[in-house]
Order: sequence, then C-alpha cells, then structure tokens
Amino acid sequence: MRSAKDFFAPLAVGAPAPVREVPARPSRMIHFFDPSNPKMAAKVPGMVGTVDVLLGNLEDAVKAESKEAARQGLVDIARATDLGEHTQLWTRINSLDSPWALDDLTTLVTQIGAKLDVVMVPKVQGAEDIHYVDRLLAQLEAKAGLTRPILVHAILETARGMANVEEICGASPRMQGISLGPADLAADRRMKTTRVGGGHPGYLVREDPSRDLGEGVDPVTAPRSVHQQDLWHYTIARMVDACAMHGIFPYYGPFGDIKDVVACEDQFRNAFLLGCVGAWSLHPVQVDIAKRVFSPSAEDVAHARRVKEAMGDGTGAVMLDGKMEDDASLKQCLVILELADRLSAGDPELAELYATQEA
Repeated sequence: MRSAKDFFAPLAVGAPAPVREVPARPSRMIHFFDPSNPKMAAKVPGMVGTVDVLLGNLEDAVKAESKEAARQGLVDIARATDLGEHTQLWTRINSLDSPWALDDLTTLVTQIGAKLDVVMVPKVQGAEDIHYVDRLLAQLEAKAGLTRPILVHAILETARGMANVEEICGASPRMQGISLGPADLAADRRMKTTRVGGGHPGYLVREDPSRDLGEGVDPVTAPRSVHQQDLWHYTIARMVDACAMHGIFPYYGPFGDIKDVVACEDQFRNAFLLGCVGAWSLHPVQVDIAKRVFSPSAEDVAHARRVKEAMGDGTGAVMLDGKMEDDASLKQCLVILELADRLSAGDPELAELYATQEA
C-alpha cells in the first residue's frame, strides 16, 4: 500500500515534482495531425495560435511502416515550431501493448520533452496502465533534466476501461483528462454501429399509438413520431462524473463524418452541456465548430453576470426575469464566468464579444 503522503512525491530521483492541480488551459479543440505526412506537417506552423491543442498522432491513423517516420516527424516539428503561449503540443502514442510505445516515450521525452505538454495514452484498461506510464515518464524526465512534469491523458476505448474509469482518473497526479474513443469502445462493447461517434437512426424512441385516430385506422401501423437518441449519453455522463471527482477534464473524442457539420455541432454541444471542455478535430472545418461550441455564448455570459450581481453575497434567492435564482443558480453561473474569463484571456475576439454583450 502506498501512503497518501507519498502521492505527490516524484517517482524518480531528479524528476520534477508532480502537479497538485491540473492547469486549466483552454483546450476546446484537440487538433490531430499526422507528423509523417509532409503536407500536414507543413500546415502546423500556420495553425499555431488558431487552435488550443496541436496533437501529433502516432497511433491508429499511422501505418506500421510509417511509425518511425511519424515519431521523428513530430520531433522535427516540435524543434522547428514556436508554439507561443496559447497553443499546446500533445501527442498520442501507440498503445502500451504495441512494439512502438516504449520508443515513442523514450524518444519524445528526451528530445522534445520541454515542449511536450501532454501524452495521450490509447486503450487504457485500468490504473496499472497509468502507473506504468507515470513511472517511466518520471525516469525519462529526470534523464532529460526537465523542470516540469508532462501530463497524461487517457482515452476511454474499452469496456474494461469504462468499468475502471474512476480509478483511471485518480491513478496519478499527472492525469490531465480523459477522452471518449467511441469507435474502439463500440467494437469492444460489441455495439452494432459502424459510425465513428455521433448517433444512429436505429437507436430511437417512438411515440405511443394514438387511441383517437378514428374507426378503421390501426393505431399500431399509423404514422407515429420518432426521435433519435444519443448512443453515448451514459458513457459521457459517467466519464464527466469521474473526471469532476478527481479534478481533471473530460473531452468528447472524434466525430468521423467530416461533411456532416450540423450533426458534428450537435454532438459537440451535447458533450459541452454535459460538462466536457473540448473535443477532437480531425479536419480544419471542425476547429471552428469546436471553438464556437465549447466557448460560452455571449448571452449566457451576460446572464451569468446579471445573476452574480443580483445575488450579492450569494445567499438567499432573487427573482430575475420571472425566474428564481438562488445559491445553486449562482454556482452554475460562476462555472460559465470562470470559463469565459479563461478563454477570453487568450482570445481577443471572445474578450470583445463578451465585453460588448455586457454593455
């Protein structure tokens, strides 16, 4: 058994001290790129400052024969690119049971560790996977002489990982957050969908038969309203609860239908309303969607400010626009205001929008 007082001690001699609170940096979109693809790599410098997170992907989307090229490509990009203050650099390494994961970590941490903010670990099954990465990162950080710890982000892609999501979230002070990986999770659960995220037209509820259709009309076969349901509601809600309990951040993962921007925005907004702070973007068109959805609206920010002003010391209750606002309402509004302040600090357009709405 490990003593609680040792939880925030470095796991290797000379490694930086673990963080006690995960930095709340904007990460509305985690934009994936393939470092082995010269065309994608060439676009990276131009995206600095326009996206919150640039993620060099080394895993599933990279062919086996391109793994080493992708790893070296990410090293070259990190060395050559000034990321500024407002864009983070993440990577998704290969799965821990692959022949590439160890080299991914040893190469990236020792060569570009000072620029690497977060390591995304796919197909995490339980706390033991995080413990392995945690110790290895500490050893490599000490070897590289890093002064700050690299954080860890897990992808929820297996039924076992889902069952262990709470212990995964609390496995290490390095834990930054968790993303939903709907395609792999669907396969592991044996769900009957071939979509990468999003809903399914077969997952629905149907209106009850009407009893007032007139003589000779069969209420069972008569037209009835149908409403498509969200396949991922339970999973996202449980993931959000686990992350909130441990003070880390939940994310929606990929939405695979690049052309269906309407459904993508709907799915991202569902995740935002449930508590997610961002989502993956697989194509530039999804960057703007994520930026828009995961930033509070100007109207919501203005309303939150009105509630805060009306509530005074935060006790009691007030009537505002015919609705009761109390301490619980204030707490909800403070969530909106904290997020708005954090995002607008690095986004002049948002800052102006929120200020204009306030006036």
